[in-house]
Amino acid sequence: MTKLLLSLHVLASILAVGPITVAASMFPRYAKPPAPGDDGPHDHDLRTAAFLHKICRGYAVVGIAVPVLGLATGAQMGVLGDAWLVASIVLTTIAAALLMSMVLPGQRELLEEEGEGEHLSGTGAGEGALGTGAGSGALTVAARRSAAARLAMTTGIFNLLWATVVVLMIVRPGSTTGA
Repeated sequence: MTKLLLSLHVLASILAVGPITVAASMFPRYAKPPAPGDDGPHDHDLRTAAFLHKICRGYAVVGIAVPVLGLATGAQMGVLGDAWLVASIVLTTIAAALLMSMVLPGQRELLEEEGEGEHLSGTGAGEGALGTGAGSGALTVAARRSAAARLAMTTGIFNLLWATVVVLMIVRPGSTTGA
């Protein structure tokens, strides 16, 4: 049973968290508008950004299986109290909170500010993750570029948290169950 739970946990991690990390990392590049006066090539494409946001939202729901299967595996192995697992649980909780409270709302608001994301949130106006207090079109190009840069940084932190969890799962410092 342990091998089955561990296999499902690893598969869920790869198939759910992997797409979120890739799509969330790519999103700011496509949501960031070109600088004023920049006539050169750029990647500003709101359809792609909206698609990447949809991937993040969808896989976030599926990603709930990762900690559930992880806790079941840890219980089966009898390691729920081990420091490496507790640290992983804490980091996973922080990553999930970051995704739900900053990354997804930040993506949604960047799409709404461009007038393309009303269908994503159902409103198209109101206080958002960027703290503008206004609806569609309230931010200048410079402010949207800055918001996209902050979102890229937040997404990078999210990805580093997951990378740290992966390392903890492999190395398991202090574990007596073998590595």
